[in-house]
Amino acid sequence: MYPVAYEADYVEQRSRLSTFFRGLISIPWLIVAAFWGLAAFVCTVIAWFAIVVTGRYPEGLYNVSASASRNIARVFAFQHLMTDELPPFGGGEDPQYPIRLVIGRPLPKYSRLRTFFRAILLIPVVIVLYLMMLLSRVVAILSWVTIVIIGRQPQGLFSITKTALAYQARAQTFHLLLTEDFPPLSADDNGERAIESTGGFPAPTA
Repeated sequence: MYPVAYEADYVEQRSRLSTFFRGLISIPWLIVAAFWGLAAFVCTVIAWFAIVVTGRYPEGLYNVSASASRNIARVFAFQHLMTDELPPFGGGEDPQYPIRLVIGRPLPKYSRLRTFFRAILLIPVVIVLYLMMLLSRVVAILSWVTIVIIGRQPQGLFSITKTALAYQARAQTFHLLLTEDFPPLSADDNGERAIESTGGFPAPTA
């Protein structure tokens, strides 16, 4: 089971008005997501040195990057018309929100070698990511036209978008060093609730 699960609830009937103005509505959330992305970038740079030296991912840095990944995944899903519900600005888990990114706890030990060469390992992931980004944008346009005209989103378009965005979200966690596994092409989320998630910012333990 992949350590990062992507869940998305399908709703056929959709709001024409919200869909028509989705580009404008998304702007505040995209701005917040950009700040989350900046925070995750800083944490990843620090974590890279920490893992290369100690083989461990500092939990505080891990939680910030995991929260950023959840926030960005929800914002991208909203922007790409997977849901009409406004996403939360925070990065904690929200089981009630129709788009959920479930991220496992930090590994007890990380590979120094795989971390050191992560930029090289990212090359095939980035190639597939670029294709998935193109796919998600094309399907989002088709969904926008369909919803505005008939007020429904066909499940086929939803499923394609889910696959593309699931890969993007998982590729991001690989980039942020949260996982050492290459992201799968499938959006299959069977058994995702078996993952012990980070839950946002947990209280420190003794």
